[in-house]
Amino acid sequence: MRQSTVIYLLLFLVLVGAYYYLNNREQPADIALTVEPGSEISYLFTAEDGLPTSIRIESKAGDTVEVARNAENAWALILPIEATADQGMAEAAASQVTTMQILDRLPDIDPEIVGLTDPEYILVIKFTSGVERNVKIGVITPTESGYYVQNADGEIVIVSKSSVDALLGLLNNPPYLETPTPSSIAPSETPVPPTQEAGTPSNETPTP
Repeated sequence: MRQSTVIYLLLFLVLVGAYYYLNNREQPADIALTVEPGSEISYLFTAEDGLPTSIRIESKAGDTVEVARNAENAWALILPIEATADQGMAEAAASQVTTMQILDRLPDIDPEIVGLTDPEYILVIKFTSGVERNVKIGVITPTESGYYVQNADGEIVIVSKSSVDALLGLLNNPPYLETPTPSSIAPSETPVPPTQEAGTPSNETPTP
């Protein structure tokens, strides 16, 4: 038998074997992909509370800012002074309150080590439902992604840093409709020149 014939025969046998293997091999079972649902998003304040009607922020340093809806349902600045509030800024703060997302829950952590025994800030929110929620804000987490917060039920959670900072900014930038002048903060008094007491020598040169 010629060498070329042997080569062709071997190639034929290889092709037949490959064909038989491909058509008779066990087909893999379908892989079921299980997609786990994402974690449920939760917020510091629930929808059942309603919408904010009053927002008060107190800092450990002693600064306080408060805005509240008045009888006309318009936002008014209560502290640090009573004034007409910028409606857009106040409404943005109210919207921020309802979107403060909880990133994690820490049931077994010591409040003292996360700055909640002597909190950095206290947030007091009143809602249309009539409830008032008081929460404590501690230090920033090591990853700087959130703040340690103790909610109205005493539970310690981590809340998104960006959402908390948006509210804390009101302490340094209260939502005044107009920038207050010093006279609107503390009435100024016009100094009265002292009067010369009787019997006090005059500095004027007497006319001869």
